[in-house]
Amino acid sequence: MKRIVSLLPAATEIAAALGLMDEVVGVSHECDFPREANERPRVTHCPVHNAGLTSGEVDEWVRGSLRENGTIYTIDEPLLRELRPDVILTQKLCDVCAVGYGTVARLAESLPGPPRVVNLDPSTLSDIFDDIRRVAEACGVPERAREVIAKLSKRVEVVRRRASRTANRSCCFLMEWVDPPFCSGHWGPELVEIAGGQDPLGRKHQPSVRIDWQKVLEAGPEVIVLVLCGYNINRARRDYELLRRFPDFDSLPAARHGEIYLADASAYFARPGTRIVDSLEILAGILHAEEFPEFAPRGSEDARVVRVGVKAPGPK
Repeated sequence: MKRIVSLLPAATEIAAALGLMDEVVGVSHECDFPREANERPRVTHCPVHNAGLTSGEVDEWVRGSLRENGTIYTIDEPLLRELRPDVILTQKLCDVCAVGYGTVARLAESLPGPPRVVNLDPSTLSDIFDDIRRVAEACGVPERAREVIAKLSKRVEVVRRRASRTANRSCCFLMEWVDPPFCSGHWGPELVEIAGGQDPLGRKHQPSVRIDWQKVLEAGPEVIVLVLCGYNINRARRDYELLRRFPDFDSLPAARHGEIYLADASAYFARPGTRIVDSLEILAGILHAEEFPEFAPRGSEDARVVRVGVKAPGPK
């Protein structure tokens, strides 16, 4: 058995899907799925995690900390040494998402063994599947990855095939941050496409970026889905209230017709693990509820996604 330390929520989720949770001996401060992750020692810390800051305050703190310190996280080095990992799962994708790869690699070199450092750096849906293979191979269970990926791929193709039968491809804005506004990137626009929509503001297979609000107004999205990085639905509600005060927000087709949704991006869209396929299904249910009734939002108690705003009377 390998002793695994996961410094990334998506990696912990992947390890669980591969049946490796008994081998996970340490996790990051954000790892919360599956439930057993909350029983593991936490190897990283972030001062603003669950600190109650506004989105604008978080953005300002992150930019300042990266500028001054090069990172926003700290690693409990004594604990990591005590855990004696054989494998450390980390990432290069985003310095805001988890401890930087360079920091982890340098520390790993000083540990007994040293442990194998596995970098997860996805930009596409297929990259996420490759990461599942990478984790499985590093942990000595490559055959399990084939089974997991086969099941996920089948679900993706079901959505792709059924969505291709729909004539309407709505303009859908996946919004990754509100203050300041960020479009979606990496796999986000790809998921919209597969689900039968289009995101002209997104950056397919590229990092998300800050965008000017005027560009959103010009695009006139028919559907807006708030997939706020690291936020659950309750936290997203606060930012939705902020978004409603943006200039000319009410002029957007999505606002006029009540086609605005809040997703649990912490669990789904912003976490490139096995539940990324759940994210695809959620989008399919939003964009084409008539074709995908089993995935459509289920009301205010839905833990995945909720529709907000009141639909104006009259035809679309």
